Amino acid sequence: MGIEGKDKVKVIETGAQALSGQLGKTIQRLRKAYNLSLSELAEQSGVAKSIISQIERNETNPTLATIWRLSQALDVSIERVLSVADDDPFIEKTSRGDTPILVSDDGKVRLGIIGWIKTVEWLQWYDVQADPGGVLDSDPHQRGSIECLSVIEGEMEVEVGGEIQKAKAGETLRYRCDRPHTVRNVSAKPAHATMVCILKAAVMD
Repeated sequence: MGIEGKDKVKVIETGAQALSGQLGKTIQRLRKAYNLSLSELAEQSGVAKSIISQIERNETNPTLATIWRLSQALDVSIERVLSVADDDPFIEKTSRGDTPILVSDDGKVRLGIIGWIKTVEWLQWYDVQADPGGVLDSDPHQRGSIECLSVIEGEMEVEVGGEIQKAKAGETLRYRCDRPHTVRNVSAKPAHATMVCILKAAVMD
């Protein structure tokens, strides 16, 4: 049996209020995940700080244009922003053939780009395969950036600013990569590692 008249309006208003409340929680969760202040999100989205604050507190029903601007600033689809459930499953699969490969100048180090394209401006990660003696020279990244090299097989070393540290399987090196840095396979067999680059990270003590 259909719902008509005042009852239908009441149901619509209740649904809109529930959606708005969920939207506010989602916007706030994403903003905090990106470590953005209200002012920073306002600047990036073009939506007034006061409006964003009202949305997060469920004090207003934003227009579709406002939701779109916020979704663009938070690098998430508008469908995800409007999703009602907090725990919706998200699984995305990439095949080996779809994984881009970067090769070092000496041809002995290969970096499979396994990071998500949506995070490339602030988070990048790679699958590193290095032949014996392979060297990967890198230019400085953005100021304050940090790189983490976790060795899975073999032994590798990192050189930054004249300082050299080695790591074996099961060990991780973390270092500033906002200056020239070099990664080498110093073992007599192929080495395998995972490399994560955090751009604009806090400067290490």
